[in-house]
Amino acid sequence: MEPKEHTDKKPLEPRTNKEKEQVINRLKRIEGQVRGIQNMVENDRYCMDILIQLSAIQSAIKKVGYSVMERHTKMCVAHSIKNGDDDSMIDELLEIIQQYSK
Repeated sequence: MEPKEHTDKKPLEPRTNKEKEQVINRLKRIEGQVRGIQNMVENDRYCMDILIQLSAIQSAIKKVGYSVMERHTKMCVAHSIKNGDDDSMIDELLEIIQQYSK
């Protein structure tokens, strides 16, 4: 399945400053981890050390994604179901879950 292109859709309810801060802080930590791996490669660090760090980054990215998906489900999907537009939103959710769990 091909990934969908970015849409211009906005969240049903804008993220709070706290929500934004939490996600951005997590992404900044991940960014720092990536820079750390770049340094590890440049300094010829042991492959297993690099792989362990890569695994940590993958896990951190998944956690950010699940956090965003949880918010989407609780806000946007729940709203659509309450308003009778459940089929298309559930299909969209299932599609992203399938894509995300690869």
